[in-house]
Amino acid sequence: MSSTPLSRRKFLQTTSLAAGVGAALPWAFEMEAAAAQTLPAARPPAAPWKVIGFSKPFTNLSPDDTADLVADVGWDGIECPVRKSATHIAPDRVEEQLPKMVEALKKRGREVSMITTDITGVSAQAEQILRTAARLGIRKYRLGSLHYAAGRSIPEQLGEFKARIKDLAQLNQSIGIQGGIQNHSGRDYFGAPVWDAFEVIRDLPAASMGIAFDIGHATLEGGLSWPIQAQLAEPRYSVVYVKDFRWEKQAAGWKPVWCALGDGMVNRKFFDTLRKARFDGPVCQHHEYEMGKTPSENIRHFKADLKILRGWLSAEAAS
Repeated sequence: MSSTPLSRRKFLQTTSLAAGVGAALPWAFEMEAAAAQTLPAARPPAAPWKVIGFSKPFTNLSPDDTADLVADVGWDGIECPVRKSATHIAPDRVEEQLPKMVEALKKRGREVSMITTDITGVSAQAEQILRTAARLGIRKYRLGSLHYAAGRSIPEQLGEFKARIKDLAQLNQSIGIQGGIQNHSGRDYFGAPVWDAFEVIRDLPAASMGIAFDIGHATLEGGLSWPIQAQLAEPRYSVVYVKDFRWEKQAAGWKPVWCALGDGMVNRKFFDTLRKARFDGPVCQHHEYEMGKTPSENIRHFKADLKILRGWLSAEAAS
């Protein structure tokens, strides 16, 4: 992927608009003139948390066009990928490009609330990315994925992960930024059960290392036990990710399929517990499901999911 942002006109001329599950997909407004006339969506009354969007689905947009889309949808900001693939900003361009993204969103009253990275340990590039983010006022980031190797002792591997993450937490503390380990689902993902990530970071300062808690992945992996995982992780939440899924029987067997919020298995009672937590945000809306075939359809999905999410988060939704 090119690290040079496209103009909206060039983007619309050259980019496929087909959506796909789990891929980094480009989006834009359908016509430049129509987009120029689009007014930012009115913000709802103040809520306990900022609600942001993960910009992975529209990574080919320039900073200004990203900011226009974010304002139109009504998010408070974005989680911006700064990594090698499915990314908005290539790691080696972070000092040049991240300030432009921050400034573009700031002009529209929005923010880069956090970044997503490939960082899983201390390195010169990791320090460059984190120091750049911190200088720009970004105080949170998501770590890259760590994976268990088949056939090796799990406790032994946990010890190795713990050493790497302890060193990284010390770097975070010196910079003034908080890392977050996502509980991504999968047979070999460190953090998928939540318990393992908690055990690795339990003695580290919460301000330097937390859990990027994903209720979609927690429900997929935990089934009915998601309340236990949520209760365990809650004191260490760095961000809360929201997406939905359901199980579907296919030719090869049962498969989890991502879907629009409210159409899947995520239990909205999670948000009752979230309102009682001391977590102060952000809450990040993720889109991994196949949406529409045009930019306007995709934007409608963003807005529809955001409306549902804000409803789940509101005090009026408490049961």
